Amino acid sequence: MGIVSRGFQGRRGGDSERLPPGQYLTDGFPVLTAGPTPRVDTGEWTFTITTETGESRTWSWREFQNLPQEHPHTDIHCVTRWSKFDTDWTGVSLDTLLADVDTSADYALAYCYGGYSTNLPLQDLQEGRAWVVHEFEGEPLPAEHGGPARLFVPHLYFWKSAKWVRGIRLLDHDGPGFWEQAGYHDYGDPWREQRYRGD
Repeated sequence: MGIVSRGFQGRRGGDSERLPPGQYLTDGFPVLTAGPTPRVDTGEWTFTITTETGESRTWSWREFQNLPQEHPHTDIHCVTRWSKFDTDWTGVSLDTLLADVDTSADYALAYCYGGYSTNLPLQDLQEGRAWVVHEFEGEPLPAEHGGPARLFVPHLYFWKSAKWVRGIRLLDHDGPGFWEQAGYHDYGDPWREQRYRGD
């Protein structure tokens, strides 16, 4: 009879090591939306970064498409407990968008067509960890998944990857966005199960 230390759970192997606690794996891509899905024509779409001093830089869809494009391949994790492995996206790194922006801000508020918003520490949008994406699996991003473009911050729960993004305000203070005001966690780390306020 073997002896096992208290609390020993065994070692998760294979793909289970990629699955955060409390999550289940899906092959689908569930659609979750709090209200009507905005339908934004790319001819009208713009993306603006505004600094804490009020300086701003805006890109049209054409200008955005002419920026260097990257192709993140990564897993995604929704606060509603589903995870999807090996997703492929195309978009522009926030490092590229922030390259010529003069700021000393520590926080960002992403805001969207349709009124949605979410807050993030600025460092979570830098160093190759966030993009504004416009393609999923080689196809234009459908409106129900945030098209024509969404913020993409895959190391956090997916509500932080705001759909229908239209801009980011850089701030010297933190403040809750849409879901955070409704009781979701301020940060949203799936590996620490930061789903709701107080987690």
